[in-house]
Amino acid sequence: MKKQFFILSILLLVFFIADICLGTVYIKPHQVMDALFGLENPQTGKTVRYIITELRLPRAIMAILTGAGLAIAGLLMQTLFRNPLAGPFVLGISSGAGLGVALVIMGATALGIGAISGFGIITASVVGSLVVLLLIILMSLRIKDTMGLLIVGLMVGSLSSAVVGILSYFSSSEQLKRYVFWSMGSLGNINWADLWIIILLFFLALILLIWIIKPLNALLLGESYALSLGINIKKTRWIIIIITSILAGSITAYAGPIAFIGLAVPHLSRLILPTVNHKILIPTVVLLGATLLLFCDLVSQLPFSNYSLPINAVTSLLGAPLIIWLIMRKRNLHF
Repeated sequence: MKKQFFILSILLLVFFIADICLGTVYIKPHQVMDALFGLENPQTGKTVRYIITELRLPRAIMAILTGAGLAIAGLLMQTLFRNPLAGPFVLGISSGAGLGVALVIMGATALGIGAISGFGIITASVVGSLVVLLLIILMSLRIKDTMGLLIVGLMVGSLSSAVVGILSYFSSSEQLKRYVFWSMGSLGNINWADLWIIILLFFLALILLIWIIKPLNALLLGESYALSLGINIKKTRWIIIIITSILAGSITAYAGPIAFIGLAVPHLSRLILPTVNHKILIPTVVLLGATLLLFCDLVSQLPFSNYSLPINAVTSLLGAPLIIWLIMRKRNLHF
């Protein structure tokens, strides 16, 4: 187990440095280290230092937080629903964020509002996520069955998609293009002020997560078994929903909807470390999710070229074959 953690930690560090070094302009590793540690070096000019500290470093940190956050959310959803196909957006959080953005971008002209700023899009995404979160929490008060809650989340997602489809039908090509760009996901549209918000929310979710590690292990054996151990199912379910909403909602707001990380990483983690103990699984998915998204971000930048790919396309291209391979290898996905 220590060996796997050591290898994942080394890979995380390697891809973190590589993600900062590689891009349209190649930056030498020692220049990166000088900029990161605030060392003065004549070879590291102001332009290079600006590229490192203001552009690539926030992007790399955002990749780590996004990969780790979505992986944690995916693990929680798969544990709560005991469903290997559950992901961080199964409760409709991503769909709510997408609906909020669609209303702002594609509904702006209909309401006589001018062009919406990037901050307005982020605000709309956050509000959309929060509205869905509140709706799910209110419904969870009446729906006692976990699978029923899963179906409600899927229906909320379908309803949001239907509204987005109607808005798309009546929107201009420019509005559609802007919405499509947002839906493709991006880790580059982040500044330090926004990054600190994500960091704060990420650690808030981790604090809540520490409280429910024992109940998570019990939930895998069924709600009846968890109740026999004195686990408060209702409280645990609420905390899981809140953690997932905090992580998925904030990440989607700033980075857009990013697919497959939350679905694939928990299965890969169980493959690397065959265990159901969340004390081991949680740090594993954090390291693996962060490393995998750093790698995807590195690929999406198409180093040494002037082009880049949408991060969502890269994660899907890598994630879909990965899930197929897991199914073919293991015959079935289980916990």
